[in-house]
Amino acid sequence: MTRTTTRARTATRGIGASLLTAAAIFALSGCTLITTLAGPGTSGGGGSQEDAQLVPTGLEPSIQAYYEQDLDWGDCGNGRECATAEAPMNWGDGASEKIELAMVKVPAASGNPLGTIFTNPGGPGASGISFVRDSAEYVFTPELMDDFDIVGWDPRGVGESSAVDCRDDAGMDEWFYGVDEELDAETATDQQIIDAVTANSKEFADDCLENTGALLEFVDTKSTVKDLDMMRALVGDPKVNYFGFSYGTDIGAQYIDMFPETVGRVVLDGATDPTLSTFEVVLAQQGAFGEATRTYLEDCLTTTSCPFTGSVDDAIAKINALMAEADDTLPNNADGRKLTSSVIDTAISSALYNDQSWPYLSEAFAAYEATGDPAGFFALSDSYYGREPDGTYADNMFEAFTAINCLDYPVETDPAKIADFNRQIAESTPIGIPGPEALGDTTCQQWAFPSTNELAPVTGAGADPVLIIGTTGDPATPYAWAEAVTEQLESATLVTFEGEGHLAYTQGDSCVTGAVDAYFIDGTVPAEGLVC
Repeated sequence: MTRTTTRARTATRGIGASLLTAAAIFALSGCTLITTLAGPGTSGGGGSQEDAQLVPTGLEPSIQAYYEQDLDWGDCGNGRECATAEAPMNWGDGASEKIELAMVKVPAASGNPLGTIFTNPGGPGASGISFVRDSAEYVFTPELMDDFDIVGWDPRGVGESSAVDCRDDAGMDEWFYGVDEELDAETATDQQIIDAVTANSKEFADDCLENTGALLEFVDTKSTVKDLDMMRALVGDPKVNYFGFSYGTDIGAQYIDMFPETVGRVVLDGATDPTLSTFEVVLAQQGAFGEATRTYLEDCLTTTSCPFTGSVDDAIAKINALMAEADDTLPNNADGRKLTSSVIDTAISSALYNDQSWPYLSEAFAAYEATGDPAGFFALSDSYYGREPDGTYADNMFEAFTAINCLDYPVETDPAKIADFNRQIAESTPIGIPGPEALGDTTCQQWAFPSTNELAPVTGAGADPVLIIGTTGDPATPYAWAEAVTEQLESATLVTFEGEGHLAYTQGDSCVTGAVDAYFIDGTVPAEGLVC
């Protein structure tokens, strides 16, 4: 799950355009007593043809037709096969406009698959197509790829599927990196800052509606869950096998809750808690990123190349002073973009997703202190947003991120709650410059389609056993969320990975990968309380 922030970043000479944008993407570069399930069925793990019907009964004919379409898998290079499925734009109206869902498959190396494992890398908004096409062998073990077809797809609104489109590359640069130099944050009132941010957010929201059209109303996670159930039937699996990472766990948890009878083997790594509001998500992430920042600094201060000296608190004070100075002077990057506290904050968050990126963050601070060159900060920030060196964006990750979140999370408009949230944010994080207490989630407040989703726990009553993985030092999906989802789901078992960084399975810990592979392949559920 990406890090979400609704806190303003102010600059003395101007207001950054990305004050309320998302932060952090799931990046690969960017873990006894035994219970055994029934063996895999003929076309899917976790059940046989008799355990569940391929196509649900009682569907409207217009909806049933989508479940019965044929997928035309074709070679798309490097041993991959690609297909396009159709889905109704509005699952509540089978006669609504059709949308396309792009799919990619890595066939089981054995040639005799136990079934399909669907997977999603997170976001919301990350591309499942590029995840599986480009990274399957780096993520999944040979054992898993030998026994299962691995299928990724771009959810509705994302990438190669019918997608959200807000702005071109230059417009996204303005959204993430633009600075309004006409508004002097040193003298501007809180209301002037709020008005400027609101106007900027409305312009972005209007662009998203104009360029995306009616689809913008139907990219919510629950619609994606219905897409997944349809694709399950299209690949011939009576029960779904699914491996979700980060926000991808939300898709999986909602599926377990909505379709418990067709749950096969489901693993959720870096689980999100569906009961939390946007503010609660941000507060939890902010605290977790704060702890991760301290852990990074503690490690840095033990090395000879660390750009900081003294204590962790001394280093934090230096970072905050540097961020304030950047807002005051707005140093130029080589490409003309201006360094602000937002860019530095994004760079820090990007590096905290994986401790292997910590040296790059230290190098960015060291280079800036030595020469005033902010290139290291921009490199980390650009990797965060998927911005290429030539100024193009690799995908529509953050356009989809905003669109999906604005539909999934009800917007808080109570001024007292907004002010209390901002006060808690200022107290919970060691890094950053707080904005006006009255500043809320202006982007979703301006969104064309307000959220109608109700936040509620998932239970999955009657579902087969599922596996939850939580990493103790995960800053993006705090460990407490994995505990909460495990408690909510009636059939969940928690595996704990003691470590730093976002997610566990992708770190290659043999304890974690062994437990996951045994679960998918043999149906073996690890003992309660397994710690890796």
